[in-house]
Amino acid sequence: MTGSDGPRREPGSDFRAAGSASERAREEEERAVEQALALVGGSGGAGRSAGSGGSDERPSRSRDPRHSRGPRDEGLDASRSSAPYDGRDSDPHAHRSSDSPPYDGRDSDPYDNRSATPATTPAPGSEQPPLPDRTSPGDPAGATPPPPSWDRARAVAARAGRGGPPATIRLPLDRALGHVLAEALGALTDLPSFDTSAMDGWAVAGPGPWTFEAGAELLAGRGPAAALPDGTAVRIATGARVPPDTTAVIRSEHAHVDEARGLLHARRSVATGQDIRPRGQECRSGEQLVPAGTVVTPAVLGLAAAAGYDALPVVPRPRVDILVLGDELLNAGLPHDGLIRDALGPMLGPWLRALGAEVSGPRRLGDDAGALRSALTSSDADLIVTTGGTAAGPVDHVHPVLDALGAELLVDGVAVRPGHPMLLARLSPEGPYLVGLPGNPLAAVSGLLTLAEPLLAGIAGRAAQDPYRALVHAEVHGHPHDTRLVPVVHRPGRAGGRDHVAPLRYNGPAMLRGIAAADGLAVVPPGGVRSGTEVEILDLPWAPATPWTEGCFT
Repeated sequence: MTGSDGPRREPGSDFRAAGSASERAREEEERAVEQALALVGGSGGAGRSAGSGGSDERPSRSRDPRHSRGPRDEGLDASRSSAPYDGRDSDPHAHRSSDSPPYDGRDSDPYDNRSATPATTPAPGSEQPPLPDRTSPGDPAGATPPPPSWDRARAVAARAGRGGPPATIRLPLDRALGHVLAEALGALTDLPSFDTSAMDGWAVAGPGPWTFEAGAELLAGRGPAAALPDGTAVRIATGARVPPDTTAVIRSEHAHVDEARGLLHARRSVATGQDIRPRGQECRSGEQLVPAGTVVTPAVLGLAAAAGYDALPVVPRPRVDILVLGDELLNAGLPHDGLIRDALGPMLGPWLRALGAEVSGPRRLGDDAGALRSALTSSDADLIVTTGGTAAGPVDHVHPVLDALGAELLVDGVAVRPGHPMLLARLSPEGPYLVGLPGNPLAAVSGLLTLAEPLLAGIAGRAAQDPYRALVHAEVHGHPHDTRLVPVVHRPGRAGGRDHVAPLRYNGPAMLRGIAAADGLAVVPPGGVRSGTEVEILDLPWAPATPWTEGCFT
């Protein structure tokens, strides 16, 4: 595996060779630029995307969004993919998403004109400051600041989603499934609210044997029974109220009934309180059952009903509009005459619904700047997702339309492959947000997981998922500067070995074959990882419906 040949600055740097004299000279020049930027910006050098401050507030609005991007030709060159995969990637969306050429293994990346210094990844749990304006008065003429790291971009998206207090509505239980609790769910009563029998059998008082009245029994749903005198027993059903002074419940199979003498004998020793569910065993009135931010599952619905709820306080599902851009896209049939099938329109709606959003049907606008502007200004959604048009080609209209609308660019490109030219914008201080996905299918998935997923989680009030790491079995090549997202599948350990993930080989930016078989994506740091290394895993919101064969995809 090869990478940039600079000093060791990033994860995976042990994969790269020592720096050359020309590289050191370039670093000296970059250091000078960083010092100049520090004097005028006060928040870091050219190789970082950190801004000032560290609060959880929304990122501040740019002074002039129309000047928030560098030269378009530089952004296009810096967005090309350098991740190797086997199989050629003929990119039908090359004019709208520039994650195209595979990395050729040379020490310097011919498709990257940014600093060789990777974006700094903060320590887990550390606060992530808002991203700065993309330009500052001290920027050298024509310079393009590097895009934020993948971690930083996700943090900005999550913080934007949490920017205001979530709305709260009350929904009846039969409509609350899949929503997020806006408030903690407290018990409205003790559970159970009275002592009940846990088994069909006999309620007994005192030591045995016990006398009983033939035909007498206690059933669930009936009122309280009279107290049991010592030495007596009565038949009882599961869920029925236990009479006062009951010592225990003897299961039917553990009891011997002497009908002739009217006596009940126990086949086993009897412990005080056995097979009785005492009042408040599960919870006491007022006790928190489920915290705010919990997704309402069928089990949560059952618990809420048991605790006395008829409706639940929940956060409304985020509303999402999908705009599919591109004149070359077909809705049906086989590709022909330079036209290709739209893969993103059918995929994004179900994916976004799986993330808890309420999604309208995709609208296909073609390459029409006027139609795009009209769709953006007329939407009443919380989030608009566009596909394609985020690069700098002749029909890539997303940036010019956002500029014309005075939108605030919160993230404009991310140091991740595939999907570098993704973006996050806010059309006005009151919203909606826009996530611009590249046109390449896997690059669009990268943008969905990097920006849309944390943004929607914040809007919906969902608790952030704890990241986890897993062993990867295979060397995974990395980009010299950027994070890579690689489809993986979980594999059980063999002969006592640890469970691990295996990378899937169809991982080019225009490919969906790998992600269709995957149940997660590995977050591969710059420089790549060796076999046996732990990597962060992004779970997909579903598991493969069928057991894929390793030989087909790995």
